[in-house]
Amino acid sequence: ACGTGGFLTCAIEHLRKKAKSARDEEKIQAGIFGVEKKPLPHLLCVTNMMFHGIEVPSNIRHDNTLARPLRDYGPKDRVDVIITNPPFGGMEEDGIESNFPAQFRTRETADLFLVLLVTLLKRGGRAALVLPDGTLFGEGIKTRVKEMLLTECDLHTIVRLPKGVFAPYTGIKTNLLFFTKGEPTKEVWFYEHPYPAGAKSYSKTKPLRIEEFAAEKKWWGKREENEQAWKVSIEDIRARGFNLDVKNPRAVEE
Repeated sequence: ACGTGGFLTCAIEHLRKKAKSARDEEKIQAGIFGVEKKPLPHLLCVTNMMFHGIEVPSNIRHDNTLARPLRDYGPKDRVDVIITNPPFGGMEEDGIESNFPAQFRTRETADLFLVLLVTLLKRGGRAALVLPDGTLFGEGIKTRVKEMLLTECDLHTIVRLPKGVFAPYTGIKTNLLFFTKGEPTKEVWFYEHPYPAGAKSYSKTKPLRIEEFAAEKKWWGKREENEQAWKVSIEDIRARGFNLDVKNPRAVEE
């Protein structure tokens, strides 16, 4: 669900800062992949890749990522890193769910993407994605998807974002999930991202800025509980029926 390629262009810029040789540049050229269902965002993404020096952006496909049966993916399809923001609350057309194992069959786009991500990652592969609160507390198939995620991957961090991050498109509260495939989850760290001083919401004219994540970056390596951060063991999450909508125990009611 690469859209117009915002995540991919940031990834390219990040990799270019680390590139030291022509071989590194070749890896960047060959190592960026995206799939987009809608024609216009796909066209814009291809253009975006060319603006960012991807000479032949043939790895940006116009397709529905979910239309391929999960069993068709083999070792050559596995990737090292996935960053994505799948559509929230979207419903897939009839028949798409049949590409997935029976216990995960649903028409809700975000749930199917979560199952797909776990399938696509190599062992040791990492993923970061944006998901709405509904996925965290949802039951039924959502519970089975979360149990699979926590069993096959180490869901080590959930950054809880406040309302309005995606305003004016949606007011739904969202979360950033970070996980690594290959080891089961032992504990999940939660970090509640606060509004900047003086702000009560985000908007199109006053959006979330990357500088605001300085506190998370500073905390990331140390992992200590504080006013914004807390951890929950897998035993507690299991006892909660895999409900990941865990409130900040130190939050002060407004």
